[in-house]
Amino acid sequence: MLKLKYHTHLIECGTDEAGRGCLAGPVTAAAVMLPDNFINEILTDSKLLTEKKRELLKPIIEEEAIAYGFAHVMMSEIDDINILNASILGMHRSIESMIGTLSRKQKKPQHILVDGNRFKPFPKIDHTTVIKGDGKYLPIAAASIIAKTARDEYMNLIHEEFPMYNWKKNKGYPTKEHREAIRKYGITKYHRKSFKLLPEQYELDFTFKNNS
Repeated sequence: MLKLKYHTHLIECGTDEAGRGCLAGPVTAAAVMLPDNFINEILTDSKLLTEKKRELLKPIIEEEAIAYGFAHVMMSEIDDINILNASILGMHRSIESMIGTLSRKQKKPQHILVDGNRFKPFPKIDHTTVIKGDGKYLPIAAASIIAKTARDEYMNLIHEEFPMYNWKKNKGYPTKEHREAIRKYGITKYHRKSFKLLPEQYELDFTFKNNS
């Protein structure tokens, strides 16, 4: 089972993101504070779990967490500031969202566990970056579940608007099917224009082609 704490004497939260490598849709980050008595034997990195298990864990985390929050950073911001900065911005926003749900009697986190090796200091709270932390610490793993399920929900929603890209299945990742759809239909307002959307990309038409 994953570890609950990095510093046993501090109030901690974990943060992680989902969708960093996608061609379309937001990058979504989440932050979670878990109680000291939290136990879950199947919770781990969301990428290692089936969609069914992620959907099973989501309400458990939401119910048992002291607090949680998530944030989408949309395509225009990703294109403006790059995906690394957008991912970190999403983490900061998710932490702010989580803190905003705390009551006056509840204490704010004193330490942030961050998945990965890059982060920018959050005001007045120390942090530790942990490579593959979503497979090592429960708060990061919980954040990975909240981020992934929140982003999947968003991609399922915009799938209804542009079903030909099959985002309900590929979630915006660079699958062969997704790239073939880009090649055929062009790109939408949900695509990240700063990304290399096609291997042979030189210049793409930034408007959706309605071939019907």
